[in-house]
Amino acid sequence: MTDIDQRALDSLSVAPGRDDAGQDKSIARRLEKNPESKDARLDNALDESMDASDPPASTQPSANEPAPSSGFDEEAERKLRDGG
Repeated sequence: MTDIDQRALDSLSVAPGRDDAGQDKSIARRLEKNPESKDARLDNALDESMDASDPPASTQPSANEPAPSSGFDEEAERKLRDGG
């Protein structure tokens, strides 16, 4: 097997020689200052996503926020399942 030339790989890379892949550090700072900010979370998700990939999930809860309800009513579902 032939060794792969690292310089050749870097030349094909989106962000050669960079570990952060060109991410905007100001967005990370905004998110760190205010992790509850929906705008900062969305900007961060967009910054981390790749062009033409699936859109980021902007509905993911932050560490201090519960996931939004899907409308699932556990009691109503139990009554349907148990017949009454």
